[in-house]
Amino acid sequence: MNTQSALDIANSPIMWIACGIAVAVVIVQAVLFAVKAYKSGEKVGLTKKQMNKAMKSSAITSIGPSVVVLSGMLSLLITVGGPIAWMRLSMIGSVMFESIAAGIGTNTVGVTLGTDTLTNEALGMAVWTMVLCSIGWVIFATFSATRMDKVQTKLSGGDAAKLISISTAAVIGVFSAMSAQHLVSLNKNSIACVLGGLIMFVMLQVSEKVKALKEWNLTISILLAMIITALLPF
Repeated sequence: MNTQSALDIANSPIMWIACGIAVAVVIVQAVLFAVKAYKSGEKVGLTKKQMNKAMKSSAITSIGPSVVVLSGMLSLLITVGGPIAWMRLSMIGSVMFESIAAGIGTNTVGVTLGTDTLTNEALGMAVWTMVLCSIGWVIFATFSATRMDKVQTKLSGGDAAKLISISTAAVIGVFSAMSAQHLVSLNKNSIACVLGGLIMFVMLQVSEKVKALKEWNLTISILLAMIITALLPF
């Protein structure tokens, strides 16, 4: 099979319909969560102004990470087609995971993703690997969601401040682990990582004086780091 035949399947109308259904489910979930969160906010005494501000801040803050996901989707759609890339990054959003999973899938049938000629078998293996490798998250979240309150209470001993410290440390640990592999690679990824951190540091100082910029700190840091790195001559 040649590349065109495999990508014809990947970009076929039936694939767009099948993947579109999955994306529609995600959109419906997001709307339902937003509506319920808004109603819950009213019950706990939050004002409409506070909730609208939170929604605005969340929307602005999501722009930067969304651009990163979009750039990853553009590279992924070249290898596995538009519908699959659209669906996977709408549901999971991890560019790194999807690319690695797809590559592992195609390698099992002797095809290097993005380099060798894509076959129908390799396309199928890429999709199955991406889907099966993420099922664990869904199963874990399904069976653990109702028990997380007990886990949080046990870890923090009922101390809200301690729980915040644990959560903060966990987030820092996750992002540090993700950044570390780019820093040690000593390539453009390393430069982008360092630039992002430096720009964020500057933005934090500036936004203390210009309060309106606070919501844009993450977006500006990500975009500037990406643009500067892309413009470097090496």
